[in-house]
Amino acid sequence: MSGEISPTGKHSGPGSSPELRASHADRDRVVDVLRIAAGEGLLTSDELDERVEAALTARTLSELAALTADLPPVSATTGATVAEVKDVVRIEQVFSGAIERAGRWVVPRRLELAVTYCDVALDFTDAVITHDTLQIDVAMAGKTLKLITRPGVEIDTDGLQLVHCKLKHRRTPTNTDTPVTLRVELAGQKAHGRVVVRPPRRTFTQWLLRRPMSR
Repeated sequence: MSGEISPTGKHSGPGSSPELRASHADRDRVVDVLRIAAGEGLLTSDELDERVEAALTARTLSELAALTADLPPVSATTGATVAEVKDVVRIEQVFSGAIERAGRWVVPRRLELAVTYCDVALDFTDAVITHDTLQIDVAMAGKTLKLITRPGVEIDTDGLQLVHCKLKHRRTPTNTDTPVTLRVELAGQKAHGRVVVRPPRRTFTQWLLRRPMSR
């Protein structure tokens, strides 16, 4: 034989150098890039699931590089786009207008809410998700804290203390084999008002056909 075929499909002869092994950090960086690309509409959910699985099991750097080779440079590198992901975002407001995060907002790793009598809405429908966990530290009094989910986004309210506050948690209709792309963990205290967790509202056509929301 002239040489063996590597996992990337390249021939490696007796005199060729061994491929560099990928570290956990290398895999995590590529997963971040893939999730950002999916948030930009460059990958479908099926493509994202397939590539993330391949990234997590990749053994070499060349295997990882192949997973982002067809993405634009801004998403195929770990440069500017990934740098937009903040470790901690703190929101402080008192008796003012509503706070809303919607559209293609970049989900931080941790969110601190210090809010008094202001509505807060966090819509994850089209959010750019680059990691698998979001910690929300809540110090909120009055009004409504609303979280709008999508398939693959799970909300954990077990760590949230409710004081004269109602919780309404409506699960997102999804298949049992849908992978969890983001787990949102709420901790702290919400006094008075409400906490609402729900999927996006159906379009008129979906309502007529009684079809569940899907992405």
